[in-house]
Amino acid sequence: MNLMKIYLYILLFVSSFGFAQTGSISGKITGGRDAIPSVNVILSPLGTTTVADADGNYSFKNIPNGSYEIIFSAIGVKTTRKKVTVNSATPVTLNIALQEDSQALDEVVITGTMKEVSRSESSIPVEIITPKLFKKNPTPSLFEAVGMINGVQPQLNCNVCNTGDIHINGMEGPYTMILIDGMPIVSSLSTVYGLSGIPNSIVERIEVVKGPASSLYGSEAMGGIINVITKTPYKAPVVSADYFLTSWGEQSLDAAVKLKAGKATSLLGVNYFNYNVKADKNNDNFTDVTQQNRISIFNKWSFDRKDNRIFSLAGRYVYEDRWGGELNWTKQWRGSDSIYGESIYTRRAELIGLYQLPTTERIFTQFSYNWHDQNSYYGDTPYMATQQVGFIQTYWDKQFGDNHTFLLGAAMRYTVYDDNTPATANPDLSNEPQVTPLPGLFIQDEWAINSKHKVLGGYRFDYDKNHGGVHSPRVAYKFSPNMHNTFRASFGTGFRVVNLFTEDHAALTGARDVIIAEALNPERTYNGNLNYVLKVPTQYFVLGMDVTGFYSYFTNKIVGDFDTDPTKIIYDNLNGHAISQGVSVNTDLQFNFPLKLMAGISYMDVFQKEERAGGGVDKIQQLHAPKWSGNFIGTYTFNKNYSVDVTGNWYGPMRLPILPNDYRPEYSPWFCVANIQFTKKFDYGLEIYGGMKNVFDFVPKYALMRPFDPFNKTADDPVANPNGYTFDTTYNYASLQGRRMFLGVRYNFF
Repeated sequence: MNLMKIYLYILLFVSSFGFAQTGSISGKITGGRDAIPSVNVILSPLGTTTVADADGNYSFKNIPNGSYEIIFSAIGVKTTRKKVTVNSATPVTLNIALQEDSQALDEVVITGTMKEVSRSESSIPVEIITPKLFKKNPTPSLFEAVGMINGVQPQLNCNVCNTGDIHINGMEGPYTMILIDGMPIVSSLSTVYGLSGIPNSIVERIEVVKGPASSLYGSEAMGGIINVITKTPYKAPVVSADYFLTSWGEQSLDAAVKLKAGKATSLLGVNYFNYNVKADKNNDNFTDVTQQNRISIFNKWSFDRKDNRIFSLAGRYVYEDRWGGELNWTKQWRGSDSIYGESIYTRRAELIGLYQLPTTERIFTQFSYNWHDQNSYYGDTPYMATQQVGFIQTYWDKQFGDNHTFLLGAAMRYTVYDDNTPATANPDLSNEPQVTPLPGLFIQDEWAINSKHKVLGGYRFDYDKNHGGVHSPRVAYKFSPNMHNTFRASFGTGFRVVNLFTEDHAALTGARDVIIAEALNPERTYNGNLNYVLKVPTQYFVLGMDVTGFYSYFTNKIVGDFDTDPTKIIYDNLNGHAISQGVSVNTDLQFNFPLKLMAGISYMDVFQKEERAGGGVDKIQQLHAPKWSGNFIGTYTFNKNYSVDVTGNWYGPMRLPILPNDYRPEYSPWFCVANIQFTKKFDYGLEIYGGMKNVFDFVPKYALMRPFDPFNKTADDPVANPNGYTFDTTYNYASLQGRRMFLGVRYNFF
């Protein structure tokens, strides 16, 4: 019995000694003043993991005495590591403030629902590009910057004037709606030039929604939306500047300053781009890149109001002089048929406003106006056009209970368009500008069934004088079984009230009557998306993956018949349909050492089926829509604030516009345009950067057809031109700019 007691005493002593050798770690995780919930906390080398609660608190208990490393990681913040020593005598308290990640995947977004929500909470998948991201490959305009988003393709459509549009999932530019602060500022005539000259210094982020969003934004949003969100003035740096130049002679200056005037804060930005070097690397006697001289001035004001109500007002003015053509062209030959040149003068003014009504309910009014004037000659063909667009909408943002977020609004868009072509002329050749009023109503409800399930329903009704009433419903569903997995499914319809008067009319000769078929219907699309987002935090890295499958069915495509009657342009709906379908995958890998990788790949099949008059169906692959494409971004940060960025885009074969009996291939080759940049950050907001664009020096093998006869003066000679070729500028799939160095400096003072 005594032996048993001794054994028990020894056991209790050993046990108490063991418990005495353990301790605890606890703390609170914040981001500035606010707590950050759901942060993954890993205790290394034990591998023990916990997740911070809703108030940012975390804890580990019964930790053996010793030295450890704690790893804090979450999507949207920088992964942070801290050393701690556990001692049984004193509990360890480690509070930490995490920094926002410059490549965060969980920013606030508004484009999908017209409301500010966390990206992870949005029922609609939204892709984001931030200034810190597109500065990894500095560009003189946002037109080029958006190419860093997988599935978004800036497409040059002319090898001489270098005009272009933006394709989303292979669909042409007119199917992409471009917004500035949610306003349809850039559309129709101005789409080609609208993203050029927006100062990068005033951009907070760019949001992209793929697929139709006409239930909220109306006409043109049937292929997707690009929304440029400008900075709130009081959040902007006091002074910011970015200047770079390239070995090809391009110069870009981007600067902004914040001003305070009483209860108002202003952000004044300017962008200047100049390129005046007549490069001709392919020896066809034509400029490889258009000469450009562009200045853009932007000013945005935010006003302090009672109860933090919102009132902002912004304006922008753009002037651009661009030309491309034969190397010996000067302005004295503008419009002549002696020396070929395409010269375009563009003037543009914009006004944007947002006002929250002084009521207890959240009621907002948005308004915008833009004036766009284009004075251009394409060889000896003049094209003079002016477009004015006024837009106003009011919406009520209401929360019903804890689960329903409601939106109800009305909008009015008024477009006036005029040009010098027969398309805007009466049969007696008198001028008749096109006037298009487009009123609409929209409603949306987002129902949070519980923490895992959310449903969104929306509907919009628009009335067009030519098409009548247009209905656009959509529905979306989001399922988040846990913080690491999110599933989204959406279905919607889109429409486009077509502006029949475009630059295509500049090619017309003689008087033509514009005939619109009586039963002309608006272009429609039916779209479905399935989206899966995976977030995997580990001890060594955080992996993010975003997979989207999409399918869009387009009907009633409006085409112009120029052949049936040479005195008429007959507009009618396509006798068939078009399809855009595919899969897009984006990955984001952030290691616990300073390496970050992002990559995307898209497969898409975009085509049109048209029924023949005599029976049968023709399948036509969409121009400039490669089945395979992708992008990549890699960043490594060294000690002493040195970093290197590798970026690039690659494309598979795409169908190109060719002439009959063309010797140029109908499909482009596989190609990749890669870039590298080195950056050194100094104190006080100064950065110096430099690198190389188009590292592999890829340029298209073929460009212009018959550049020696741009006015087709000898095109009808059967001996000299047996195939009947004509001067052609549209065969394009990549920039003609080859490898070039660049050097720049940035400065931000807060």
